Amino acid sequence: MKHFVGLDVSLAETAICIVDEEGIIISEGKASSDPESISAWLNEAGLSINRIGLEIGGLSRWLYLELKSAWPVFCIDPRRLRGVTKTMPVKTDRNDARAIAQVMRVGWFNIVHVKGTQSQEMRMLLANRKALLSKQVDLENEIRGTLRVFGLKLSGRIQHAAFEQQTLDLLSDLPRLAALVRPMLIARAALRDQCAVLHKMVLQAIKKDDVCRRLMTIPGVGALTAVTFITTIDDPARFERSRDVGPHLGLSPRKYASGEVDRNGGISKFGDKLCRATLYQASLALLTRTQRWSSLKAWGMSVAKRRGLRRAVVAVARKLAIVMHRIWSDGSEFRWTREEVKA
Repeated sequence: MKHFVGLDVSLAETAICIVDEEGIIISEGKASSDPESISAWLNEAGLSINRIGLEIGGLSRWLYLELKSAWPVFCIDPRRLRGVTKTMPVKTDRNDARAIAQVMRVGWFNIVHVKGTQSQEMRMLLANRKALLSKQVDLENEIRGTLRVFGLKLSGRIQHAAFEQQTLDLLSDLPRLAALVRPMLIARAALRDQCAVLHKMVLQAIKKDDVCRRLMTIPGVGALTAVTFITTIDDPARFERSRDVGPHLGLSPRKYASGEVDRNGGISKFGDKLCRATLYQASLALLTRTQRWSSLKAWGMSVAKRRGLRRAVVAVARKLAIVMHRIWSDGSEFRWTREEVKA
């Protein structure tokens, strides 16, 4: 008889439920949230397991990579599962594990691709760099706001390198305020130094990656856009068609068609937020900063004339995702004109 397992993972413990092919609960319990404990619990059950499901999350990636060599385990999309769990009058870890087990039994789930270790490490590097940049901006805004109370204005756009000196110059005749602000400036300087270390690590990784260098031949696409796209997609073979990348990243429009109603909305914004944001910035740079014309820019400008710049930027971002995937897949470089494509 076939059996299906649902795992509801939390930080300390994982709720486990096993059901048979009729949906009857055979066994359930809890184990520590580590691969050895979960495997030991399943082995003690002594049942043939057809599918094991767990929602994608913080610990789920690690558990999946550790369990997949011994068990038929799948990471599933929690958004579809939410349609089942939101109807529960009582929501507990045990009930969630039951729901996951039933979903695995009937096959009503979407499998989530789990990135490789290298992509996860690079993604962590990008996230840490972004966090340090964000905290640096927060400190600058805090300094600006507190000084404004005393009528001291750090107005206009100030270069990051000159921010500390301009602040100290403004406080040169106010030693009490300078003593209060100086620890904030020291913390900001430490953030800048460590952010520079992470940025250097990103650039070093890109120099060794041939795919990144080829993606950077696309106008508007810089080092951060290229590496963010690669770490998000992880494996280009995941997509049978390049045009499927746009919807995966949430750059395709929503659609509601039911009965006599048929309308399109804004972009879905599903998928990776960081990759979508970097593609948007690359698209904006392509349309507004790149001087050399290309077929892609000409198409984007025609969309801008008809629908406005904002929609054109989103449309070009979707096109960039398609082009980047195709370049990655076939080993080519960006072609500026249609004539180059035909050749």
